[in-house]
Amino acid sequence: MTIAELNQLDANVLREEFTKCCGSSSWTNGMILRRPFATKDALLKAADEVWNETNENDWLEAFLHHPKIGDLKSLEKKFATTSKLAGSEQASVNSASQDVLEALAKGNAAYENKFGFIFIVCATGKSASEMLELLNTRIHNDKQTELKIAAAEQHKITHLRLQKLVP
Repeated sequence: MTIAELNQLDANVLREEFTKCCGSSSWTNGMILRRPFATKDALLKAADEVWNETNENDWLEAFLHHPKIGDLKSLEKKFATTSKLAGSEQASVNSASQDVLEALAKGNAAYENKFGFIFIVCATGKSASEMLELLNTRIHNDKQTELKIAAAEQHKITHLRLQKLVP
């Protein structure tokens, strides 16, 4: 889709497209209010500005729109609508060993139990083992530190998806 095509979308369709990039309704609404976008760079700059206006509740809402790392069944079923933009993000998990997948599942459960939200990582370009290592490192953070890291990872994911939406 081009910037011109994006700018012409009906607000409801645009909301759906932006929600595929970031599940925060505050962020999505802010992006809709900022259109039209002159260029792709202007779109990405607006995404940064709107994200910088979000808060902890917005971040937590965005996190709900992600499957757990390594949960391929969840990725296929619940997140089918984002598959075009997000489908390859966890591609390395497909080739992970059963031991790594089990460790990811166990780590995800411990992480979610500790922090109250799922482990968020920009998975693009990372192996399942690398993501497991990050999870095992980050689980030792305090909640506020981890929330900020997860929000930064969400922001990276949003940028990648916007760049796929408007190549």
